[in-house]
Amino acid sequence: MAGFLDLPERSVKPRDRGLTHVLDKGLSTAQVDGLMEVAGAAVDIVKLGWGTALVTGNLEAKLARYRAHDVPVVLGGTLTEIALRDGRIEGLIAWCRELGIAHVEVSDGTIDLDTARKREIVARLSREFTVFSEVGSKDDERIMAPYRWVEEIQAELEAGAWKVIAEARESGTAGIFRPDGEVRMGLIDEIAHAIDPAQLIFEAPQRAQQVWFIRRFGSEVNLGNIAPDDVLSLETLRLGLRSDTMDRGT
Repeated sequence: MAGFLDLPERSVKPRDRGLTHVLDKGLSTAQVDGLMEVAGAAVDIVKLGWGTALVTGNLEAKLARYRAHDVPVVLGGTLTEIALRDGRIEGLIAWCRELGIAHVEVSDGTIDLDTARKREIVARLSREFTVFSEVGSKDDERIMAPYRWVEEIQAELEAGAWKVIAEARESGTAGIFRPDGEVRMGLIDEIAHAIDPAQLIFEAPQRAQQVWFIRRFGSEVNLGNIAPDDVLSLETLRLGLRSDTMDRGT
């Protein structure tokens, strides 16, 4: 990077904070290579959304391309939920091993999963995989009290989750956001008061949401559900190279 500007400090890969967690809804192998050519240094992990891994025609080829670029892949948490619902979690684990996938996501945004059972699953999987757990509902009418967010996040970190994802859906209209996409600021403040934000990934698919989190927590905030086409834009926001965050200084 050109050294003539005083830009905010930005860690390099592999990093523990400042993560950009990208949502792949069906990229081709050529699109994977294109993303890596343009913004590979900013892509920390890729999630194959929902259950797309089961129906995409290029799964193994795509995993090979991500592997060639040293980018880890995680399957969508919805797939884990379906496996749990149907009593097929061991089959999912075996499939991840077969595919060489070392990261898994455990969520309960759609199914009713007892909190103790969820912690058991996180603890079980964390002995073999890097676990992302997700807290929050995909239902924009289901509101959870801030203290419950804190309790669940803390419990899942203690159970072995590497990072806890704060739910927002692909649209950014549920969980930590209101249905119109506005940040639930009081909720975020209460969570951040109790838990180091470096242990969290905030789903923030909308640019205004990304700007808010960067202004609130700085360039090294972990952000998720980022569309491939938005990765480079997000990196400019982190570095103050776009008007939205230019006035943050270094």
